[in-house]
Amino acid sequence: MEFKRTNMCGDLRIENVGDSVVLMGWVAKKRNLGSLVFIDLRDKTGITQIVVREDDKDNYEKARSITQEYVIEVKGRVNERESKNPDIATGDIEIIADKINILDKAKTPPIYIKDDDDVSENLRLKYRYLDLRKPSVQRNLKLRSDIVRTMREYMYNNDFTEVETPFLTKPTPEGARDYLVPSRINEGKFYALPQSPQLLKQILMIGSLDRYFQVVKCFRDEDLRANRQPEFTQLDLEMSFSDQDDVIAMNEGLLKELFDKYTDYDLKLPIDRMDYSEAITSYGSDKPDLRYGYKITDVSSVFENSDFKVFADNTSDGRSVRAINFKNIADNYSRKQLDKLTDFVKDYGLKGLSYIKYSEDIQSSIKKFLTDDVIAGLKDKLEMEDGDLILIGADKNKTVLEAMGALRRKVAKDNDLIEKEYALCWVVNFPMFEYSEEEDRYVSQHHPFTMPNEEDIDLLLTEPEKVRTQAYDIVINGDEMGGGSVRINNSDLQEKVFEALKLSDEDIKNKFGFFIEALQYGTPPHAGLAYGLDRLVMLFAKTDNIKDIIAFPKTQSATCPLTEAPSLVDEKALEELNIKLR
Repeated sequence: MEFKRTNMCGDLRIENVGDSVVLMGWVAKKRNLGSLVFIDLRDKTGITQIVVREDDKDNYEKARSITQEYVIEVKGRVNERESKNPDIATGDIEIIADKINILDKAKTPPIYIKDDDDVSENLRLKYRYLDLRKPSVQRNLKLRSDIVRTMREYMYNNDFTEVETPFLTKPTPEGARDYLVPSRINEGKFYALPQSPQLLKQILMIGSLDRYFQVVKCFRDEDLRANRQPEFTQLDLEMSFSDQDDVIAMNEGLLKELFDKYTDYDLKLPIDRMDYSEAITSYGSDKPDLRYGYKITDVSSVFENSDFKVFADNTSDGRSVRAINFKNIADNYSRKQLDKLTDFVKDYGLKGLSYIKYSEDIQSSIKKFLTDDVIAGLKDKLEMEDGDLILIGADKNKTVLEAMGALRRKVAKDNDLIEKEYALCWVVNFPMFEYSEEEDRYVSQHHPFTMPNEEDIDLLLTEPEKVRTQAYDIVINGDEMGGGSVRINNSDLQEKVFEALKLSDEDIKNKFGFFIEALQYGTPPHAGLAYGLDRLVMLFAKTDNIKDIIAFPKTQSATCPLTEAPSLVDEKALEELNIKLR
């Protein structure tokens, strides 16, 4: 480089006219008009137009040889443009070049460096260093950086200490699959990459850190989807001598700050809380999307004595008939489209779906069973009016609620029924356990260190399915953005929970021995929460694809097209680890 950069490409404005400046960046576009060459010079801040005149022979020949994505430096004067461009921030000015130097040449890029390209995602990720130059990707990564800075400043301002916990740790049960790392020095043994720093952050509380946080990478070997990656980032925090209300209040303050800085939405505090049982029965999900209504309604009593056996037989204990009234969209659905909805719920285990298009001339897949009493009962429960589409399913409670919850989300999205830009709630009082058919025992719904509700502790060994916990999730627009709980700080109670989980003494020692011992040396009451940072950034970036807000994401098959990871390793490396591939 011959010069020192004085400004970024997006900095200069009309008040800079006459200034002598040096800009450096990439050539986004070049236009040769014969006597003039125009170059759009780009860096992460934006674009500035460079003008090279034919009578400036040396610079003119260089400008003619320059093509897209060359890296150049330009020294020149800021000039007011005759033909202004209102679409860019620097559109009132241009730079009349005094000197141009080529800092590096570039091959013709295999993808377009523009936001509206239609190249495949795999190709974008293979050439991610080119994709990163796009304004949208630059904006998202800058937003991510700003959000992390805001989080850190908020935590520091509230007396949290940032502590890094190790990546090479002990495999943890009761969660997703671990990524395992073989130890060369300790032959035959493995580290695990952490799914979360759960036990270590609790140990920090035992170690009297009082308030801890970190922005931390976590790893889970599980099937991927649009908002999931094998490695993801959390804002992780823990607070001593704190209860559920303390943690929620602290995090509502953080959320308020984030919404104030990164949206125009006025977040009102406190955020509403919803009982887990209400979320499941009314929305079919523990992460209800409250941007629209259309609750699930139990209509079992309406069909209890019906001649329609499919429904009548599902009114017994543990089974139910559930309906949703989608207001005024009956005309949006043909019979063929309703059949597609039936196919959709079958993916969730529901055997069928009935419909009623309500009007004077009712159209329904169960019309012959719609007696006057049934219609009256449905009108009472569903407030049916002309033009409404009522969808009804019946099965075991868990099956029908999950399926109807998924149906609620699909119909709302397909018909643009979303009424609010943002809707937040805390979901509280989660069940302590869920039954695993595979393991033939109860397993923890969150993790085995979650504090039960005080009034349910006596049910741990007798009716574990009824035990609720002091766990809480923050749900925004139907996504779980974070979750946490009050932790068990009493070793006797912790043993009781292990007993309910039917873990043997050997299991407990092997999996949690170091932690159980730590609990015996004076453990403060403590509680915490972890946010999925990637999902939060997606929310503020207004994207539904997690790859848009990560610098180097993996594909759906957990591969990296850029680096070609994961890859084979040579035989010598495997021998050193005492590993043989089958």
